[in-house]
Amino acid sequence: MSAAGPEARRALAPAHRLRTPETEPGDGDIVARVLRGDSDSFAILVRRHQEALFRHARGMGLDPDTAADMVQDALVKAYGGLTHCRNPDRFRSWLFRILRNCCLDYLKNVRRRDVSLEDPALGDAAARVQPHDETRAYLGAALGRLSPLLREAFLLRHEAGYTYDEVAEITDASPSAVKMRVHRAREELRAQLLEHGGGM
Repeated sequence: MSAAGPEARRALAPAHRLRTPETEPGDGDIVARVLRGDSDSFAILVRRHQEALFRHARGMGLDPDTAADMVQDALVKAYGGLTHCRNPDRFRSWLFRILRNCCLDYLKNVRRRDVSLEDPALGDAAARVQPHDETRAYLGAALGRLSPLLREAFLLRHEAGYTYDEVAEITDASPSAVKMRVHRAREELRAQLLEHGGGM
């Protein structure tokens, strides 16, 4: 994992040690603060986005420890490369793109392109499932059966809440390609859930 300097480590402090004002400025304003030398303000961005980043890394098939490492790497890279964020108001999309590249590099290096039903990213959740959560657990398993591109597009659109244009920006694809991936993901998930006895 990337080493962080003292300022970066302070900026990446756990969220529970930070005080949250009732109204916080937008990402672009916070990025401007950091670039002016207020490195502590980066902790606001960490607190605001780290949970969604972690969920996305898990959705890409990483176990919890590796997902946490990838999120930390992405945040450190974002902090060190903040001057390269061309549109600070779209910091979130830029940050997700950094995380995506970290995850893809990791998956490529260890030759783990697909998630199996036995993958730790799904297995630990399935072990904790209660009977009334069976459909939710099956949805998690069904997501794991999707190809990485379909799963990523579906999670960015429906889990992270990005627009098709934003997903296209993050994944370096055209909006039409993203729409097709999300559509195919939904169709495959629906088919699996119907076979299981549920529905979407």
